[in-house]
Amino acid sequence: MLGLNQIFLLAFVTMVPWIELRGSIPLGIGYGMDPWLVFILTETVNIAIIPVIYYGLEFFYIRFFERFRIPRVLVERVRKRGEKYVNKYGVIGLIIFVGIPLPGTGAYSGTILAWLLGMKKREAFPAVAIGVLIAGVAVTLFSMGFFKVL
Repeated sequence: MLGLNQIFLLAFVTMVPWIELRGSIPLGIGYGMDPWLVFILTETVNIAIIPVIYYGLEFFYIRFFERFRIPRVLVERVRKRGEKYVNKYGVIGLIIFVGIPLPGTGAYSGTILAWLLGMKKREAFPAVAIGVLIAGVAVTLFSMGFFKVL
């Protein structure tokens, strides 16, 4: 039986930067939850944070975070890691960057990268969302197979 605590836990884990759905999908499937429900919940939460991150960066980064070393270093790391994809392939590069299901390549990193590179919101938001969908499918399929083997 799916409990409200499990839903909140999955939503919370999905919102944790650099873990996101790459951690929450295996967690939900490992708990025995329906994989499709886990997929839909984690995808919805992960995609919903894209505009929050983008507008949060616009508002907070220059006013507050830029003054501190740790946020500057994290943002610079994201730029260095993903800039080559976006510069070479444009929007498709951003989709590829986000769609690779590795830590540090999810909705947070993709949105930060798009913001840093000055991508238009109407291009960046769908590109990050498509990348999140691709990563979610890959992680779900992997997790379903992984737990069946166990």
